[in-house]
Order: sequence, then C-alpha cells, then structure tokens
Amino acid sequence: MPTDPAMAATMERVDFRQMKDGTAKEYLFLRELEKPHLAMTPKRVMRELRMQDEETIPGYRISRLGHGLQSATRAHREGADIDWVVAALLHDIGDGLAPQNHDRFAAELIRPFVREEVTWTVEHHGAFQMYYYAHFYGWNQLEREKYRDNMYYQSCVDFCERWDQASFDDQYAHEDLAFFEPMVNEVFARKAYDDTVIMTGVAKGLPPLP
Repeated sequence: MPTDPAMAATMERVDFRQMKDGTAKEYLFLRELEKPHLAMTPKRVMRELRMQDEETIPGYRISRLGHGLQSATRAHREGADIDWVVAALLHDIGDGLAPQNHDRFAAELIRPFVREEVTWTVEHHGAFQMYYYAHFYGWNQLEREKYRDNMYYQSCVDFCERWDQASFDDQYAHEDLAFFEPMVNEVFARKAYDDTVIMTGVAKGLPPLP
C-alpha cells in the first residue's frame, strides 16, 4: 500500500494500545515517522563511539574508542575498502552493552549495510581472538578451527592478526573519529540488505600487505 504523507500528517499519535488493533492509516503514519529515525542511525553510532572514549578498557593502555580507531586506521592505511574500515572501527562497539557477545552485537549493527564476508568476520572475531590468550585461562586456544571450512575463515584470521590484536598500543598514531565519520555516514546511508552490497558467498579477503 503506498504511503500517503498528507493522510499521515493528520495524526499526532496512534490510538491502538495493542499492535493487532492498529489500522492501515496508523501504520502508514508510523512508517513516515520512522524514516527520519532510520536516517539518524549514523549519528547514533557516532554518539556511542564518542561515549567509548570515556571508557578505558580495564587493565589496558587505551580506551575502547582508541582500540576501534587504531583498528580502523590500520585497515585504512593498508588499503582496505570502506566495508572493512567501518567494520574495524565498530567491531567492538558492543563491549559496553553486550560484553559476553559483543561480536554478534556489532555484526547485527552492520549486517544490513556491508557484505556478508565482513559481517561474518565481525560476528566471529571473538572466537578467533582466543588464539592469542585462551590457553592462559585453560580454554581452547584453537576455537577458531571449528570454522576452518568456512569460506571466510582466512579473512577473520587476517582481520584479527593485522588489525584487531595489534591495536592496543598507546603509542600508535591513529586517525581521529572525525576522519572516519564520512565513511560511517556513507555505509549507513546504503539501502539495507541490497544484494549488490551484501554479495552473499563472495570472499574477497583482506587487501595484500603493502
């Protein structure tokens, strides 16, 4: 059913108190209100990132934002495309709200807007990062091996080695958040779940090292 902004504009709020009681007119009204909300997604993402600058990772040398900025800077300087750079910036954005599954949290944030390979890498990077420390806790250092047959396995290995695990360095000169803001805006301005963006089943890998 087409949206009629003029019709929706005659309402201030819906009358229903249960979704099953809503009318077509009410749902068209809500759809119009949702459009500016969706358009503001990158601003909300940037706001969350700025908040992470105030949160030092316990025991580490840098803030949560600093880790994301370092990761994204390394990706950018190695010639990675915008999907990888934005993913590197946001891969740990869920640490505050979902520390036990922060990787999946971040993956769901970017899933509609970047290719499947990148989303899969972000979604699984927590397990792949265990390679660097899990054995010290008596856990399975090779947790990533359960994904060995996945076409994106090597991309996640390389993401962790080159950009994630390397980015806890308080002496690394990274770009600031403003540098990445246009990239965040561009990615989140894409049409959600566009097949030409998602590129299901395509493994490009990371760019070759300079």
